Amino acid sequence: MALLARSAVRLITHVERVALPMRAFSITPSIFAERKYTKKHEWVSVEGDLGTVGITDFAAEQLGDIVFVELPEKDAKIVKGESTGAVESVKAASDIYAPVSGTVTEKNEVLEQEPGKINKSPFDDGWLYKLKLSNKSELSDLLSEKEYQEFKKEDEGHE
Repeated sequence: MALLARSAVRLITHVERVALPMRAFSITPSIFAERKYTKKHEWVSVEGDLGTVGITDFAAEQLGDIVFVELPEKDAKIVKGESTGAVESVKAASDIYAPVSGTVTEKNEVLEQEPGKINKSPFDDGWLYKLKLSNKSELSDLLSEKEYQEFKKEDEGHE
């Protein structure tokens, strides 16, 4: 009986060693969302007619440790290109400009107590506000990920 048990253990061990590696898939909303960028380093991630707005990791890095954030209120009407709030850091203060027009459906209230989340995770936990887009055609004026990366390289070369 002990011989049978050892054989079974060897078989299981052997099977585990030759088993094909399994792939793990994670499905998050950001996989399906299209993220677009402004030349002022804001981004909007769009799913249907809803957008999530934030500042880029580049902007957060340039600002340094963020200590305060002012966000638009729920139901506020946002106009593309206009200031919708501000971000203050130990280095500077910067306005937040709307990448698209719409109506605010939610603001990231966690940032009022923990503005540093913008530095740690600007594309995930550090999003600023969500809005219902009023003019999806405005998205065509924004930069794709590739275009934004190229813009940053050009912009850094002019400093």
